[in-house]
Amino acid sequence: MSESNTVRPNNHPIVQSGRIGVLLVNLGTPDATDYWSIRRYLKQFLSDPRVIEVNRVVWWLILNLIILSVRPRRKGRDYDKIWNRERNESPLKTITRSQADKLATTLAAVDPRIIVNWAMRYGNPAIEPGLKAMSEQGCDRILLVPLYPQYAAATSATVYDEVSRVLAKMRWQPSLRVAPPYYDKPTYINALTKSLQSEIAKLPFTPQVILASFHGMPQEYLEKGDPYYCQCAKTARLLCESLKLNNDRFLMTFQSRFGSAEWLKPYTDSTVTDLAQRGVKSIAVISPGFSADCLETLEEIAMENSTIFKESGGENFAAIPCLNDSEEGMQVIRDVALNELKGWI
Repeated sequence: MSESNTVRPNNHPIVQSGRIGVLLVNLGTPDATDYWSIRRYLKQFLSDPRVIEVNRVVWWLILNLIILSVRPRRKGRDYDKIWNRERNESPLKTITRSQADKLATTLAAVDPRIIVNWAMRYGNPAIEPGLKAMSEQGCDRILLVPLYPQYAAATSATVYDEVSRVLAKMRWQPSLRVAPPYYDKPTYINALTKSLQSEIAKLPFTPQVILASFHGMPQEYLEKGDPYYCQCAKTARLLCESLKLNNDRFLMTFQSRFGSAEWLKPYTDSTVTDLAQRGVKSIAVISPGFSADCLETLEEIAMENSTIFKESGGENFAAIPCLNDSEEGMQVIRDVALNELKGWI
């Protein structure tokens, strides 16, 4: 109910209320590809104890004296390869904005009280101004939708942490719901299946093997009880079954390892190399752990791993786009949002 429809004393502060917010959140993006923009982004990201679970004093020294001196230039070059020059922003920002805009159109037809916003856990637009803007617009109920199909402490949990930090500073906190991961939801598996089949049909070759490449994490995190690996494995199994492929033609791998610790295996780059050396000439790679194309899919998979495959003896390599803001992708996000909004709308 808005202020205009509420009876309050004449001296009561103007307060908007009665609206419902939906906040989409993805991992993050630098503001630009220059050294200092990348450095700021990496510092925020890699300073998060959910992301790097090591001794904080030791990590501070490594991060500030070594990593932040060297890594920004290399990452800046990588981002520069995929940068959306028309909007002067990363593709992840472009796609997430579009996802929010399309969701807003759909949900407005369901309930005009709903406001949809979007944010990044690291970089801009940040979560704090996004939540505050929704509160100021009268959202006393907010649904948080982390755009991670699989849960991990380093992704989903750190979003919860940041939202809690922001809410702790609010006198009038909105009621909060958090959408759970959707790694095994039929709508999601069907969307992946349909998208993959559609993209393969466009190729001038038939992939002998399909890789489902997920973002990696240190093996230690799994041993501490993180459910991420198991949820990735279930996504891969359900997708493989939906595609009616055997385990020789469909493989689960993990990419983007960082540092010297052992990460979840098998590694994507090692698998790509091994397949090519064993005589496999054509492969396709899908990234079911990403809701939108980003550096890890557009540069690491489509460019870096393509080069690795071909230099190792392979010939045909296809990087399958993420669901992004496609019809199938938006159906997944709509279903997640509408399911969690029950009772509010």
